[in-house]
Amino acid sequence: MEENSDDPPTSAVLLDNCHFSQVVFNNVEKFYIPGGDVTCYYTLTQNIVPHRKDWVGIFRVGWKTTREYYTFMWAPLPSETPSDTTVQQQIQFKAYYLPKDDEYYQFCYVDQNGMVRGASVPFQFRAETEDDILVVTTQGEVEEIELQNKNLHKENEELKASCASLEKQNRDLQKELKKMQELQNTLESLRSNTEKMELELNFLKKENKHLKELNGCREAELHQLKEQIQNVTSDKDCLETRLKTALDHMDQLQSQVLNYEKEAESLSLANRDKTEELESLKEENLRLRVIRTEQVKPSLISCSLPNNTLPSQQQNLNLMKELEEQKRLFQILQSKKNEADEENRKLREENELLKHLLQAGEVSSSFTAPQAHAPVPGPDVGSLLFGNPYDGERTWHSPCNCKKCPKCDEELPGDPETYEAHMQSHLLHCPLCSETFETSNKQVFDDHLFCHSLE
Repeated sequence: MEENSDDPPTSAVLLDNCHFSQVVFNNVEKFYIPGGDVTCYYTLTQNIVPHRKDWVGIFRVGWKTTREYYTFMWAPLPSETPSDTTVQQQIQFKAYYLPKDDEYYQFCYVDQNGMVRGASVPFQFRAETEDDILVVTTQGEVEEIELQNKNLHKENEELKASCASLEKQNRDLQKELKKMQELQNTLESLRSNTEKMELELNFLKKENKHLKELNGCREAELHQLKEQIQNVTSDKDCLETRLKTALDHMDQLQSQVLNYEKEAESLSLANRDKTEELESLKEENLRLRVIRTEQVKPSLISCSLPNNTLPSQQQNLNLMKELEEQKRLFQILQSKKNEADEENRKLREENELLKHLLQAGEVSSSFTAPQAHAPVPGPDVGSLLFGNPYDGERTWHSPCNCKKCPKCDEELPGDPETYEAHMQSHLLHCPLCSETFETSNKQVFDDHLFCHSLE
């Protein structure tokens, strides 16, 4: 039934919602002879905007929707003319596609949306009969026909006025429809924006939930760190107290060492004087022995010599006893000094340990607390205030080329490499900061490693 493969745009809109006044069909015959082409003439008013998808169809009278067309032709687009003027158009339907029955049909103009914009008067496809021949009537009948024509003309004028009113209403409705379409477009845009905002909101909710979980983990870590800081702070306070006690004790020992050094210096001076006096007595004794051997007479030697040498021998004995007493006192002072030096060395090591632990505690606690004043290190044994007065008196030690280990008192050969290897065996090395500790301070070394683990 169609002469084009493309289906025209239709709709299920009923007749009541269509506008038939926008396209007017002209010169529509009452009868069209079957087997011939049919030309359809119509006028486009200024109320319609033509589109390339508009079409003209032939409908059987009594149709309800635009889907009930019998055949159709695409409506040609008019040439460029002002939009406020009417345009005359025509379409030719081929005989092959026209109906073959004698039912009543009509032309309808349908736009691109499937809405009817104009309809013609009904017509038939049949041959003209004798009933359709013009009959001459009388004057009275003519007057009656004229009266009917006048009434029909008057009715036509009223219909035209009603059509103009309907066209005005149609224009107003078109404007309202346009506004409604704009509002619908705005509503679609708002819906699209709302969907985007909902997607963003869901994403932000998920991100907020993830951040809350991270915040809970961070709070747990912070609580654990606070507990560690409190523990380190308490350890630091305890170490500060121990350090202060050690510093006080070290000051006392330093004062004792100074007193021992002064006493040792005075004894050294007295020992030096006694030694000089002993040397002079030895020389005098030797001189007297030489004189005694040169005496010729044994009697004179036996009589005179004991009387003359008795006071010198007695004096030598007294000096020897005094010298022995001085040596004994010197040894006692030397042992006391060694004990004081050993205790001073231990206090220095403990002081260094306390300083390292205090510094580690301050780093791990992350507080900007004022640092404790570093203790003033005690003087080394070789840098005493008056020097070591006994360095020149150690002539009685063995002059062998051996070294004594200061840690374990083991006699070592004079080879530097052997001595260095032996000294390294007494040390513990930290694998993290290359600091060394003595093997006797194993607990200090373990505490040092523990401080590294807290960092």
